[in-house]
Amino acid sequence: MSCLRLVLAVASLSLLLSACETAPPPLPSAPPVDTTPPAQRLAAIETAAGVDDTELSVQPLRDPQVDDLRDLAKHKRAAGDLGAAATALDQALELVNGDPGVLQERAEVALLQADYPGAERFAQQAVELGSKTGPLCRRHWATIEQSRLARGEKENAASAHTQIAGCTVPGVKRY
Repeated sequence: MSCLRLVLAVASLSLLLSACETAPPPLPSAPPVDTTPPAQRLAAIETAAGVDDTELSVQPLRDPQVDDLRDLAKHKRAAGDLGAAATALDQALELVNGDPGVLQERAEVALLQADYPGAERFAQQAVELGSKTGPLCRRHWATIEQSRLARGEKENAASAHTQIAGCTVPGVKRY
């Protein structure tokens, strides 16, 4: 009988202790992931760049070999071959390392590949090397904004968004 009492006492103690058990602490919640597709992000960049025919837009003379690589990248991108588009633009950048237009195109391909840090890096290089006004300037900052939004960096994205307006200089009104 004492064995039975001992077993009952152990079972009662086990039940009592299990009732005192606390729930594990909740796991930290992951930051919300922005699920906007890359193509929609690119559309937002194109909208932000806008077209204002009162702005002066200076285009540098282009190397024909660079133009061929840019055209190839454009066709590969349209065909959905983003890897080949990136490779063509990387080759173009080897020829003209500091071309803000090529850097921007490379940033946009990186964005479409969901390489958001790479997109921001290329766009930031373009900002540093390029014009501080006009549609291309707005594209750079909009790309930075979208890459930050994709990574959940809303405050940093907001600071990039404020730079977009600074790229617009009122045009000369002709009568």
